[in-house]
Amino acid sequence: MEYSIREISKMAGVSTRTLRYYDEIGLLSPCRVSSSGYRIYGKEEIGMLQQILFYREFELPLEKIAEIIKKKNFDREKALVEHKEKLIAKRNQIDLMLSNLDESIREMKGETEMKDQDKFKGLKEKNLKANEEKYGKEIREKYGEEVVEESNRKYQNQSQETYEKAEKLSLEIIEKLYAAMETGDPSSEAAQEVAGLHKEWISIYWPVYDREAHRGLAQMYVEDERFRAYYDKDKEGAAEFLRDSINVFAK
Repeated sequence: MEYSIREISKMAGVSTRTLRYYDEIGLLSPCRVSSSGYRIYGKEEIGMLQQILFYREFELPLEKIAEIIKKKNFDREKALVEHKEKLIAKRNQIDLMLSNLDESIREMKGETEMKDQDKFKGLKEKNLKANEEKYGKEIREKYGEEVVEESNRKYQNQSQETYEKAEKLSLEIIEKLYAAMETGDPSSEAAQEVAGLHKEWISIYWPVYDREAHRGLAQMYVEDERFRAYYDKDKEGAAEFLRDSINVFAK
């Protein structure tokens, strides 16, 4: 069965303007154009639009979606299974946070008592999931499955005090890093203080501190554009200065 652009717009809940834009950028083209100049969509295009909208639901940019679906080995069935797994994980995350809220409300009413670390259940899961999506592949390849899983367990079992300490340290590192850059010397006292604070921060998450791993992480801050953007956000060259400071510190 075939549909006009207006019909598929109503069916999928997207505007005709959006569909025209998808066609213009080569993301989703109609199967044919009628003699009157109207875009016509078939079953294949409907299935592809469904995929695009699922990816948009997970906040992927259009450029990334195009890169995925235009691959020769793109498997629609596999992609749908992955969408399902992500939605189930998202549902479990929401259920966990709702349960946390219920327990917190009961505690406020004096009906129960929560452990401090339990108050962060759900929130920590969300952070872990976000980190896994961004950096999971790289850190698992670099440090191994066992180290990453142990680090995640350590994070999940953090007390409120430790959680707040880590947040405070991350802000302090950035602030003192920018100040230390004024010296222009990674071996300066100010720069080495930053490296020491960074060691203290990663030791909250790592099972065991390792000098070479610390230097490797610092190098990744420079090579990976996501990490570099985080450190260079307000002062260009911060990631490289931090790496050099940590290299001196780790020796």
